[in-house]
Amino acid sequence: MIDLTATLAKALEEVVQRVQRSLVVLHNGHQGVGAGIIWRSDGVIVTNQHVVAHGGARTALLDRREYPARLVAEDPEVDLAILKIDANRLPPSLVADAHSLRVGQLVLAVGHPWGQRNVVTAGLISGFGTAQTRGPRHSVEVIRSDVSLAPGNSGGPLVNAAGAVVGINTMIVGGDQGIAIPSHVVSAFVEEALRRNGLARPALEAYA
Repeated sequence: MIDLTATLAKALEEVVQRVQRSLVVLHNGHQGVGAGIIWRSDGVIVTNQHVVAHGGARTALLDRREYPARLVAEDPEVDLAILKIDANRLPPSLVADAHSLRVGQLVLAVGHPWGQRNVVTAGLISGFGTAQTRGPRHSVEVIRSDVSLAPGNSGGPLVNAAGAVVGINTMIVGGDQGIAIPSHVVSAFVEEALRRNGLARPALEAYA
């Protein structure tokens, strides 16, 4: 007889391990300031803009290896930034199209809340909406969920049950609602920024 509980637990464990391989600790040389994810195997890292603001994160720690990180692009309106480290053959995050998300769907957040490494929290998609901005877009799409977030989760991934990134966690509202930037917004930002900075290449890591 198949133990469904044990099977599910094992599957989730494997999902978390896969996500953690692409998770980065970002710090300023003194303390951790946030999380990031490997977007491309050649060292492209995505995080929140507020994590890198004012020189906040310039070093990336991955699998006990520390790399100087160069800021490639940032956009405070969507709270996204791209860092580049000199490394290759890194494990890129699997990315899914957030358009496929539904309210009530299980999601996981992985990050470093309060400096604790690789912490996983689970929750459900609560809803979708827009956040008003002061930039030229005037508003940005957001995902709302009840995953538990804290300082140190910023820039880390919101993933679906398959371990594919559906958003980048960015803030908490109302004390208990996590806000993430949808993956399709992140992808558009990354593609345009890399093209503008001469780093575009044929897509090797596509949507899941």
